[in-house]
Amino acid sequence: MLMKKKSEPLVSIVLPTYNREKYLERSISSIINQTYENWELLIVDDGSSDTTLTLIKNYLNRFANVRYFYHENRGAAYSMNIGIQNSKGKFITFLGSDDEYLENHLELRLEYLSKNKNTDLLHSPAKIIGNQFVKDKHNLLKQIHLDECILGGTLFGKAEIFNDLNGFKNVNYSPESEFIERAEENYKIEKFDSRTYIYHRDTPDGICNNI
Repeated sequence: MLMKKKSEPLVSIVLPTYNREKYLERSISSIINQTYENWELLIVDDGSSDTTLTLIKNYLNRFANVRYFYHENRGAAYSMNIGIQNSKGKFITFLGSDDEYLENHLELRLEYLSKNKNTDLLHSPAKIIGNQFVKDKHNLLKQIHLDECILGGTLFGKAEIFNDLNGFKNVNYSPESEFIERAEENYKIEKFDSRTYIYHRDTPDGICNNI
């Protein structure tokens, strides 16, 4: 008897995490509740010492499209790259482990890219919970609004871009904007004006809160 081949996911969602047991369920639930369903979730654990693994096992047992990777603490850029290297989707996107999507987040971006096939990569503004200003990577003494920034979680693009550019570099601040600077040399990048990514700046030990 021939078995029907299981179709590959269209979208790979990379979720890097480090000691986020308090927020992970919120993030993962926002993926499970998406109106678009052909996705895979790659949870990349950057050496958590809390109960992250116990929490994740509940999802691994229930969802075949959720995968888990663990390594000793190496930082966000390394973790995102592990997700990229193991992704199966034609598109790759990201979610911070203390952030969340609105339920139509994936659907809206796929619809846009299906109508704009020459566009390679999208980034978007976000709905901000908490402080809307961060330090400017070019001048850490200056504060700029997050709408002026490339928000890593909102990146949504063709998988070959991330693979061709070897993912993110381990820079001190904002590896996502450094990635965009390299990508825009050869790819078409657009700002997609849809605030369906909820960025929680109220997390006490968030990366941008500790620069």
